[in-house]
Amino acid sequence: MTRTEHTTTAPTPIATPVPVGSDPLRQLEYETQTPSGPEAVRGILHPAELALRGMPVTCSACRARRDWLLLNQGRDVWVCCRCGNDWLEPEITRKDFDALIADPTWTRHPSTGAGRVALGFDGIFAGIYLDA
Repeated sequence: MTRTEHTTTAPTPIATPVPVGSDPLRQLEYETQTPSGPEAVRGILHPAELALRGMPVTCSACRARRDWLLLNQGRDVWVCCRCGNDWLEPEITRKDFDALIADPTWTRHPSTGAGRVALGFDGIFAGIYLDA
């Protein structure tokens, strides 16, 4: 049986982001929202040693044992070292990542690369431990 009726569906409108510079209250509301959605990337600093199943995590490039940046997107968690080396860590789940967030004060960066540069995880501090 051939179909003679052709129906089209209108695409759903995409919500446009609020212009950041237009209204200071809207800008503050936007900046204080927690990252959400499937593409949101969250990061936390972990200055202490990190042990997975009792084994200390060590950077394969510089042999560092502490001062990590943990990045979460979706179900995946990456461990980033000050030397610029990073790797996907399947032993750390999103639930583990959420448990590490004690104070969710968010700082926004335009990209993960810009965040790594701002936090010093782009290789510029290779071999250095930064204690707070």
